[in-house]
Amino acid sequence: MRRKLLAGTAAASAAVASIQSYWSVRRLQQTRTPTASVHPPAPVQPGPQRVALVLNPSKLQAGPTRALVEQACSEAGWEAPLVLETTIADPGTGQAEEALRAGADVVLAAGGDGTVRAVAQALAHRPAALGLLPLGTGNLLVRNLGLPYNDIAGCLRIALHDHERRIDMARISLRNDRTGASSEHPFLVMGGVGFDASVMTDAKQDLKDRFGWLAYSEAGVRHLPGRRRRISISLDGQPPQSRKVRSLLVANCGKLPAGVDFVPDAVIDDAYLDVVVLSPRSLLGWTWMAAKILLRHRGGIPVITYYRAREISVWSGDPIATQLDGDPSGSITSMTARVDPDALMVRVPASAPGPSVVPAVRSGVPRRS
Repeated sequence: MRRKLLAGTAAASAAVASIQSYWSVRRLQQTRTPTASVHPPAPVQPGPQRVALVLNPSKLQAGPTRALVEQACSEAGWEAPLVLETTIADPGTGQAEEALRAGADVVLAAGGDGTVRAVAQALAHRPAALGLLPLGTGNLLVRNLGLPYNDIAGCLRIALHDHERRIDMARISLRNDRTGASSEHPFLVMGGVGFDASVMTDAKQDLKDRFGWLAYSEAGVRHLPGRRRRISISLDGQPPQSRKVRSLLVANCGKLPAGVDFVPDAVIDDAYLDVVVLSPRSLLGWTWMAAKILLRHRGGIPVITYYRAREISVWSGDPIATQLDGDPSGSITSMTARVDPDALMVRVPASAPGPSVVPAVRSGVPRRS
């Protein structure tokens, strides 16, 4: 039996890898496209700006990035940037608050998704804009906003001189009744419980350092044979529904690495969250689901369901792993996520497409994928 399971895992993994490889090669020929939006970006006002740089010093490109920012401010004739380094104890929120007190017009978050999330927490509903300098593994918000995630200098030009617009955030409350632990966090791209969170938790750091986001594929293969978990889900206060799932994801926007548009109808400023319930029973179900997502098949399939809501609550009888924007966030027995509309001003490229779907479905009613 174990031999058959291993063989099945290898076969499914090969199928998924083949689809993903095809998709990645296909995406190389396509122009980078930001997530759909409702509100168009506006040009940054000309004139001097007070720039603050919140820098994660553990990142490989931290030193060169600091030099780029200092040079850019000098060439523009502005004050030297206020440089604030993150620490293990404070990954960016305190530093961003200090930047606000110093009168920063734009706060540059130079690090991974965790740094971006921490800085965004301080900037929510404040006039200062968030600039993004991608130094992490996933750089999820950067990808969703259509920034050149492999070009730090290009991202810096956008952050200082291009356009800006407001986007939604999400806020999530996590609780573990077994331990009594509870916490609240913002997230910008996607939070999840189940399979995806286990993959994020178990991805090997040495592989992440060497191969970037591809390291998550190795962890994903190891977790494919797991079992579904029973959870209860309530959307916008409606009566809970019981589901057996492998993963549940709450998305503010839907693009992942390799050009994968995981939630193609997600709109980053529509005042809604998109909820994705994944319930494959077998390796065949995973392959079916991967083919739908990677090849953008528009028809519905039983193993993946999409909803849209302003708030979602989840309960689990046993603790279940969670992740926020690709970072592990512990195990919980309950969580509530809600949208925080137009919370964050972000510097972005000039172009932004219109929404692919205007939110016109009722909460709790599955929508076409």
